[in-house]
Amino acid sequence: MIDNVIPYIGGEEEKSEKEPLKVWGKINGSVIENCTDVNITAQCIRVPVTDGHMGAVFVKFRKKPSKEEILSAWKEYKGAPQELKLPSAPKQFITYFEEDNRPQTALDRDIYGGMGVCAGRLREDTVYDYKFIGLAHNTLRGAAGGAVLIAELLAAKGYFD
Repeated sequence: MIDNVIPYIGGEEEKSEKEPLKVWGKINGSVIENCTDVNITAQCIRVPVTDGHMGAVFVKFRKKPSKEEILSAWKEYKGAPQELKLPSAPKQFITYFEEDNRPQTALDRDIYGGMGVCAGRLREDTVYDYKFIGLAHNTLRGAAGGAVLIAELLAAKGYFD
């Protein structure tokens, strides 16, 4: 992997395109119905870093918000983990960096103990409305930390009582 970039990761592109549709979907009885209002396309590339998944994100809206509205929404967003002040929840879910060279995996993946999400370089696009860079710690925010945070949320909501 050193000094190499691999242009394909088996299954990652399909997962990246489908999993968010479940998250943004709804539960109907015992079935998750995927969100149908969003289209996602992804191309995943393996770059040798210790930890961290970074994405170049392009978005188009039905009604284009201003850059300030997007930044405000990111700054003000508080999900149930933040509202309940769960032990593993990052204080700020999305941290936006103004610097053009941020976020970076080595500098920013461990924000809020690796449970925060970073964004940067939000700017208008010539094809879509906006583009930006996103970064999350793939182990701490992903599999391991995500499972712990879900367990904390279920406990806080009384599912283990």
